Amino acid sequence: MAERSLRGTNLSWLSFESDEGVTFSERAISRYVCPDGHVSELPFSVEADIPPLWECRCGLDAKLEDGPEPEVKAGKPQRTHWDMLLERRSIPELEELLEERLGLLREMRGEKPSRRRSA
Repeated sequence: MAERSLRGTNLSWLSFESDEGVTFSERAISRYVCPDGHVSELPFSVEADIPPLWECRCGLDAKLEDGPEPEVKAGKPQRTHWDMLLERRSIPELEELLEERLGLLREMRGEKPSRRRSA
């Protein structure tokens, strides 16, 4: 039975290639320091563009030691629901819709309709 059984390999982690004839690129160690004082040393190829920021293990952005200051991107202000509503409707339209909805609610409660106050 042993002669007829198939032998397999796990191709996900086993490689039949060797490192023979492979030349690795030169590497330089880059040091990153985060605001909490953590230091990360990472090897990069000497030909690589080294990023000015790297995410530290604590989640903060670590800066490249003795490197250029990172570019600050202009942030776009976050739009609120009110901003989006004002893109679709004007204030007088919103006041009219409010009065209409309040009138429906008052009818459902059985209240008498009230007169609209003038500003």
